[in-house]
Amino acid sequence: MFQGASSLSLDAKGRLSVPTRHRDALGADTGQLTITKHPHGCLMIFPRPEWERFRERIAALPMQAQWWRRIFLGNAMDVEMDGSGRVLVSPELRADAGITRESILLGMGSYLELWDAETYAVKEAEAKQAEMPDVLKDFSF
Repeated sequence: MFQGASSLSLDAKGRLSVPTRHRDALGADTGQLTITKHPHGCLMIFPRPEWERFRERIAALPMQAQWWRRIFLGNAMDVEMDGSGRVLVSPELRADAGITRESILLGMGSYLELWDAETYAVKEAEAKQAEMPDVLKDFSF
Protein backbone atom coordinates (compact mmCIF):
# COMPACT_ATOMS: atom_id res chain seq x y z
CA MET A 1 0.00 0.00 0.00
CA PHE A 2 1.54 3.28 -1.11
CA GLN A 3 0.90 6.48 0.81
CA GLY A 4 2.61 9.78 1.46
CA ALA A 5 4.17 12.47 -0.67
CA SER A 6 7.80 12.95 -1.68
CA SER A 7 9.36 15.95 -3.42
CA LEU A 8 11.83 14.66 -5.98
CA SER A 9 14.03 15.91 -8.80
CA LEU A 10 14.45 13.97 -12.01
CA ASP A 11 18.04 13.85 -13.20
CA ALA A 12 19.23 15.15 -16.57
CA LYS A 13 18.40 11.79 -18.22
CA GLY A 14 14.83 11.82 -16.89
CA ARG A 15 15.42 9.25 -14.18
CA LEU A 16 13.36 9.25 -11.02
CA SER A 17 15.03 8.07 -7.81
CA VAL A 18 12.34 6.08 -6.02
CA PRO A 19 12.24 6.76 -2.26
CA THR A 20 13.52 3.83 -0.23
CA ARG A 21 10.19 3.36 1.55
CA HIS A 22 8.52 2.53 -1.80
CA ARG A 23 11.18 0.34 -3.37
CA ASP A 24 10.16 -2.97 -1.81
CA ALA A 25 6.50 -2.50 -2.66
CA LEU A 26 7.41 -1.52 -6.22
CA GLY A 27 9.21 -4.78 -6.71
CA ALA A 28 12.79 -4.20 -5.62
CA ASP A 29 13.37 -7.93 -6.12
CA THR A 30 12.36 -7.83 -9.79
CA GLY A 31 12.33 -4.06 -10.33
CA GLN A 32 9.63 -4.38 -12.99
CA LEU A 33 7.25 -1.44 -13.19
CA THR A 34 4.80 0.06 -15.64
CA ILE A 35 4.26 3.79 -16.14
CA THR A 36 1.29 5.23 -18.00
CA LYS A 37 -0.78 8.40 -18.37
CA HIS A 38 -3.48 9.46 -15.94
CA PRO A 39 -6.42 11.53 -17.20
CA HIS A 40 -5.76 14.24 -14.59
CA GLY A 41 -2.38 15.12 -16.11
CA CYS A 42 0.04 13.06 -14.07
CA LEU A 43 1.64 9.65 -14.53
CA MET A 44 0.75 6.41 -12.77
CA ILE A 45 3.53 4.06 -11.67
CA PHE A 46 2.51 0.47 -10.98
CA PRO A 47 4.37 -2.56 -9.68
CA ARG A 48 4.02 -5.09 -12.51
CA PRO A 49 1.50 -7.40 -10.75
CA GLU A 50 -0.75 -4.44 -9.91
CA TRP A 51 -0.44 -3.15 -13.48
CA GLU A 52 -1.57 -6.51 -14.85
CA ARG A 53 -4.75 -6.34 -12.74
CA PHE A 54 -5.40 -2.76 -13.85
CA ARG A 55 -4.66 -3.65 -17.51
CA GLU A 56 -7.21 -6.48 -17.44
CA ARG A 57 -9.90 -4.14 -16.12
CA ILE A 58 -9.14 -1.51 -18.78
CA ALA A 59 -8.99 -4.07 -21.59
CA ALA A 60 -12.46 -5.31 -20.59
CA LEU A 61 -14.10 -1.89 -21.03
CA PRO A 62 -16.75 -1.61 -23.77
CA MET A 63 -16.10 0.03 -27.14
CA GLN A 64 -17.43 3.37 -25.86
CA ALA A 65 -14.23 3.56 -23.81
CA GLN A 66 -11.88 2.82 -26.71
CA TRP A 67 -10.06 6.15 -26.34
CA TRP A 68 -9.46 5.48 -22.66
CA ARG A 69 -7.97 2.11 -23.53
CA ARG A 70 -5.65 3.92 -25.91
CA ILE A 71 -4.69 6.47 -23.27
CA PHE A 72 -3.97 3.90 -20.56
CA LEU A 73 -2.74 0.88 -22.51
CA GLY A 74 -1.34 2.49 -25.63
CA ASN A 75 0.90 4.79 -23.62
CA ALA A 76 2.04 2.27 -21.03
CA MET A 77 5.79 1.78 -20.75
CA ASP A 78 7.37 -1.20 -19.02
CA VAL A 79 10.49 -0.13 -17.16
CA GLU A 80 12.94 -1.61 -14.70
CA MET A 81 14.29 -0.06 -11.54
CA ASP A 82 18.08 -0.06 -11.60
CA GLY A 83 20.31 -1.13 -8.71
CA SER A 84 20.22 2.42 -7.30
CA GLY A 85 16.41 2.51 -7.26
CA ARG A 86 16.12 4.76 -10.29
CA VAL A 87 13.49 4.51 -13.01
CA LEU A 88 13.76 6.10 -16.45
CA VAL A 89 10.60 8.04 -17.29
CA SER A 90 10.32 8.29 -21.07
CA PRO A 91 10.49 11.73 -22.71
CA GLU A 92 6.99 11.17 -24.18
CA LEU A 93 5.42 10.51 -20.79
CA ARG A 94 7.33 13.35 -19.11
CA ALA A 95 6.19 15.75 -21.83
CA ASP A 96 2.56 14.68 -21.52
CA ALA A 97 2.57 15.27 -17.76
CA GLY A 98 4.61 18.48 -18.07
CA ILE A 99 7.34 17.06 -15.86
CA THR A 100 10.68 18.75 -16.40
CA ARG A 101 12.66 18.36 -13.19
CA GLU A 102 10.89 19.10 -9.91
CA SER A 103 8.17 16.56 -9.18
CA ILE A 104 5.91 15.14 -6.50
CA LEU A 105 5.47 11.41 -5.99
CA LEU A 106 2.19 10.52 -4.26
CA GLY A 107 1.24 7.17 -2.80
CA MET A 108 -2.26 6.28 -3.97
CA GLY A 109 -2.79 2.86 -2.46
CA SER A 110 -2.01 0.31 -5.16
CA TYR A 111 0.04 2.67 -7.34
CA LEU A 112 1.99 5.93 -7.27
CA GLU A 113 1.26 9.19 -9.07
CA LEU A 114 4.08 11.32 -10.46
CA TRP A 115 3.23 15.00 -10.88
CA ASP A 116 5.07 18.06 -12.05
CA ALA A 117 5.51 19.90 -8.72
CA GLU A 118 4.08 23.23 -9.92
CA THR A 119 1.10 21.62 -11.65
CA TYR A 120 0.30 19.59 -8.54
CA ALA A 121 0.46 22.67 -6.29
CA VAL A 122 -2.00 24.54 -8.55
CA LYS A 123 -4.43 21.61 -8.82
CA GLU A 124 -4.30 20.92 -5.08
CA ALA A 125 -5.04 24.60 -4.31
CA GLU A 126 -7.98 24.53 -6.75
CA ALA A 127 -9.35 21.38 -5.11
CA LYS A 128 -9.09 22.91 -1.64
CA GLN A 129 -10.99 26.01 -2.80
CA ALA A 130 -13.74 24.02 -4.53
CA GLU A 131 -16.78 22.67 -2.77
CA MET A 132 -16.26 19.26 -1.20
CA PRO A 133 -17.73 16.45 -3.30
CA ASP A 134 -21.05 15.04 -2.07
CA VAL A 135 -19.47 11.66 -1.41
CA LEU A 136 -17.27 13.30 1.28
CA LYS A 137 -19.85 15.55 2.92
CA ASP A 138 -20.94 12.90 5.40
CA PHE A 139 -17.43 11.57 5.90
CA SER A 140 -16.17 11.97 9.44
CA PHE A 141 -12.64 13.41 9.79
